[in-house]
Amino acid sequence: MQEVFCRTAALLGNEGLTKLQQSSVAIIGLGGVGSYAVEAIARCGIGSIIIVDADRIEASNINRQLPALHSTLGKYKTDVIAARLQDINPLLKVYKHTCRYNHQTSDQILSAKLDYVIDAIDSLPDKVHLIKSCLQKNIPIISSMGAARRLDPSMLKVADIKDSQVCPMARRLRRELHKEDIYSGFKVVFSLEPPSKPDGNTAELGSIVMVPATAGLLLASVVINDLLAEKQGQGGE
Repeated sequence: MQEVFCRTAALLGNEGLTKLQQSSVAIIGLGGVGSYAVEAIARCGIGSIIIVDADRIEASNINRQLPALHSTLGKYKTDVIAARLQDINPLLKVYKHTCRYNHQTSDQILSAKLDYVIDAIDSLPDKVHLIKSCLQKNIPIISSMGAARRLDPSMLKVADIKDSQVCPMARRLRRELHKEDIYSGFKVVFSLEPPSKPDGNTAELGSIVMVPATAGLLLASVVINDLLAEKQGQGGE
């Protein structure tokens, strides 16, 4: 397995790679954003990954979600992604929760020792609960805002939630978190691109692969860099 991550070690050093291999990350929501985030996390050499999603793969997922193929239609996203991750790294520990994250499943999902959580879920109440739970448990979390109805991935930004702007989901999230006395303390990936107006002929949120995929890679990038920075900080003490 050393050969698989030789390019990673050449960039990060053996100590950096070891830090990632000793880290545990949860990705909650395996759609257009979360599926690319978890792929990148696995390819960086993280040693333990928790994946959470209740959905099966549908034809409408194929245009933007990594595990969605005609050959995987009807299969649980957690099953397809777990197999893919272990094909990338057979030594990777993958823990599946084929369920929706909510107040009833939170304790089970967050019971493991986690070094970081990636929030890629759509439901605002569940997102608020997850963020509040992670902050209470002192688990670092980064949250994805809206990626639908946008075409320009270069407009995606990373900032503390208090500094997010333009994105309607971020605005609604801030409002709900203020009710819980939460104003800052975690990062979000959001777009400065105003969402396009919905097509009046459909209730579906339009989406295309470039923006959610890039959002997922940005989420993974922040997690990897924060974990490495934590290692460097500990080394300097």
